[in-house]
Amino acid sequence: MAKNALLEIKRSLETHVGSKIRLRANGGRRKTIERTGVLEEIYPSVFIVRLDQDQHAFKRVSYSYADILTESVEVTVDSDDGQVRITYIQ
Repeated sequence: MAKNALLEIKRSLETHVGSKIRLRANGGRRKTIERTGVLEEIYPSVFIVRLDQDQHAFKRVSYSYADILTESVEVTVDSDDGQVRITYIQ
């Protein structure tokens, strides 16, 4: 079941490669990190986001699909139709 869930999350992200996204990640110790950037690449286990350069010290960050499954990271895609949150619903 978890393998199918990760595959489903990956497939939902594949359609948004090149789109502007918003990340909200758990930074530990009650910290929440919010970042914006562009979904750059999709790999079998991770996806890479190129961050907006004026706001962040890093150029790119990567997260695993399991981070979305466990809700350690929230991914919201900004599209013409509005905002779409990428999640896995059983």
